[in-house]
Amino acid sequence: MKHTKVKDLLNSAKTLQEVNAKGWVRTFRNNQFIALNDGSTIHNIQCVVDFENTAEETLKRITTGAAVSVTGELVESKGAGQKYEIQVSKLEILGDCDAEKFPIQPKNKPSLDFLRENAHLRARTNMFGAIMRVRSVLSFAVHNYFQEKGFVYVNTPIITGSDAEGAGEMFKVTALPFDGTPKTEDGKINYKEDFFGKETNLTVSGQLEAETYAMALGQVYTFGPTFRAENSNTSRHLAEFWMIEPEVAFNDLNDNMDLAEDFIQHVIKYTMDKCQDDLKFLEGRLLDEEKAKPQAERSEMALLEKLNFVLENNFKRVSYTEAIDILRDCTPNKKKKFNYIINEWGADLQSEHERYLVEKHFKCPVILFDYPANIKAFYMRLNEDGKTVRAMDILFPGIGEIVGGSQREERFDVLVEKMKALGIDEEELWWYLDTRRFGSAVHSGFGLGFERLVLFVTGMTNIRDVIPFPRTPMNAEF
Repeated sequence: MKHTKVKDLLNSAKTLQEVNAKGWVRTFRNNQFIALNDGSTIHNIQCVVDFENTAEETLKRITTGAAVSVTGELVESKGAGQKYEIQVSKLEILGDCDAEKFPIQPKNKPSLDFLRENAHLRARTNMFGAIMRVRSVLSFAVHNYFQEKGFVYVNTPIITGSDAEGAGEMFKVTALPFDGTPKTEDGKINYKEDFFGKETNLTVSGQLEAETYAMALGQVYTFGPTFRAENSNTSRHLAEFWMIEPEVAFNDLNDNMDLAEDFIQHVIKYTMDKCQDDLKFLEGRLLDEEKAKPQAERSEMALLEKLNFVLENNFKRVSYTEAIDILRDCTPNKKKKFNYIINEWGADLQSEHERYLVEKHFKCPVILFDYPANIKAFYMRLNEDGKTVRAMDILFPGIGEIVGGSQREERFDVLVEKMKALGIDEEELWWYLDTRRFGSAVHSGFGLGFERLVLFVTGMTNIRDVIPFPRTPMNAEF
């Protein structure tokens, strides 16, 4: 008999004579009531076992974590908080689970640290089931938005010879032996003997390659894994994460800001519509977590309120220069409450500054633009003042920067001069410069770290909890 998902059984329009459900036991109480979950929903379905007519040996095998198949009648539940339950006529143990050894026991309320150490099993909890369902829907919403807008999905290389961000924090890719590595006459590694015949790395961004396709197809987007060898063991950093990067020909910075705002609001709205139960559960989890914090550290908004805050408010557009004036004169800065005091124009803004602008000053999402050229990447278009570039960052409550983008420098001569000033080898990026040699045009794009978005939508506070298997310094388990 074909089994039916728990979600569909709970949403059934009527009772049913015979159904089959398969899943994992969350709890088994009074030798009678199984709480069964199959991952299709945050909710369990109660399965009532006729324990008097069930073998003792079988009852002993119904433990938390065991995989079971139940067949029976779907009836209206007598218990509170559930519409239906299954009166079990046939029970089969598909996979035993040793209750003494199974580490994910709901009654023990395992900590997030403990669950990270058991990432291969943490999806069995309500919390991580909800997070991963939300992540899945958000991922679909990304593709849904761009496909409906006529964007072309482009898969950019994971192995690359270029450093798009210029930070040098890249993982090297090599087939050379560690012992007896071939060297040149001057003692350097001879990459000509390597697999690709040159030095290669795991990508930090697909942007440069996406630009080349935008200059042919008009509007494209990438959505794939990216890597940073940044030795940063914080709640905001991963060594492997996913990036969403649209690039659009003929878009200037204002068009870019419009696109980013519309995109973010669309994917959040889509996910709120599709994941109501999961988000309601995650909001309750967040409220419980907040109760343990001092009042001053608690969020001013509940999760759903924060999401609606982004949907219902136009994003305030503010120049970097105006933001610096606001921050320099604000009370936390004057009273030295910030960890990084703002003294002068040109400072690189930190998360505390970004959150102050969003949460305290403007009380809405903020898009900062026209940043100092010396704190931004080489490919951003230089403004007429010669000291700022057409960059933009989108700032969100509770998280700070969530999107970074710019109008790209389309002028060949200006781009070459910027690369020379930064010591970037023209020969390494000859192909990128070709897009400025042959039919160049104004174009813009942005990057959104997908895990940052999932972090915001789920209300989680550590980025390691919104990706199935986190990769961080000294950790590549599973």
